[in-house]
Amino acid sequence: MSLEESIKLTVESLGAKLYDISTLREHDKNIFRVSITCEGGVNLDKCAEISRMLSPILDVEEPMNGEYLLEVSSPGIERKLKKVDHFLASIGEKVKVKNFATEVFKGELICADEEKIVIKTEFGNEELTYDNILSAATYFEW
Repeated sequence: MSLEESIKLTVESLGAKLYDISTLREHDKNIFRVSITCEGGVNLDKCAEISRMLSPILDVEEPMNGEYLLEVSSPGIERKLKKVDHFLASIGEKVKVKNFATEVFKGELICADEEKIVIKTEFGNEELTYDNILSAATYFEW
């Protein structure tokens, strides 16, 4: 079983869903970030519980070379969309999508399936296949 599968099973056994796993470096520290979602929202107690359960797994299957910090959190209101499931769960939300031609499309995600998405922009509906998407994220207008 892969490390991602182990993490996913652990997260799901505690009543949450694995959204994403990322590694990054901030302020000279390596961070192994596990983003989760929960019905009704993510709270600090749920993050702490999942962190406690993941720590022994990560002690055996080190996710990064050297020292790192484990962060368990919500992906946030403005979150990256990387997987088909992310797009499916974000239908009805505002998204910003950049394609490989570096065109940027902003608007409401009105449709997503296994092959493509449709964004309602101020200029009309834009259809993009996943293989043409360079980056995508939800956004919130404050």
